[in-house]
Amino acid sequence: MSEHDQHVSAPGDSEQERLDTWLRAGNERQFRQQLRAGTRLLQQGKAKEALPLLKRAHEIRPDDADAALNLGGAYLMSGRHRDAIPVLERAVQQAPDSARLWISLGAAYLGNPVLAGEEQQLKALSAFQQALKIDPFAPSAAYNIGLVHRDRGEIDLAIAAFRRALKSDPGDQDAKRLLERLERGAQAY
Repeated sequence: MSEHDQHVSAPGDSEQERLDTWLRAGNERQFRQQLRAGTRLLQQGKAKEALPLLKRAHEIRPDDADAALNLGGAYLMSGRHRDAIPVLERAVQQAPDSARLWISLGAAYLGNPVLAGEEQQLKALSAFQQALKIDPFAPSAAYNIGLVHRDRGEIDLAIAAFRRALKSDPGDQDAKRLLERLERGAQAY
């Protein structure tokens, strides 16, 4: 018996119920295929190629946190921060305990850090801080907080954030370099 027959031939099902079951099974297969292929491309750094696959997966299952995280990541890697925001905002409503979603949302709010205004910075800080509440060792959350505080001229807060980042990941050479630079600069005052 084929997979199609298993879904269609349940005794007592109306024709419409059998059709609905068959369509759901097909959508689920398509969702998994699109998500898997899109995620693989994203991991290879091919965000623009991954976008159509991840969009389709997200259309099929808009409440799936993994689909939203990967689609948001593809938008971020493609420089389309604004497109990532509604996807990730909805995702954190669906999965508020996902530090990874909050980190991605923070990155989307921040956009290009050089061009980020105060409102973008504050939203990003809030999202990164939410990630740390969920997971005190969330990868890159403290580091990103440090970058935002540094860009805002809040040196003491930046130093504290980079120290925290190094506790989470002692091998983070960027955090170490930035911390040393900020500490040397702070001693000059």
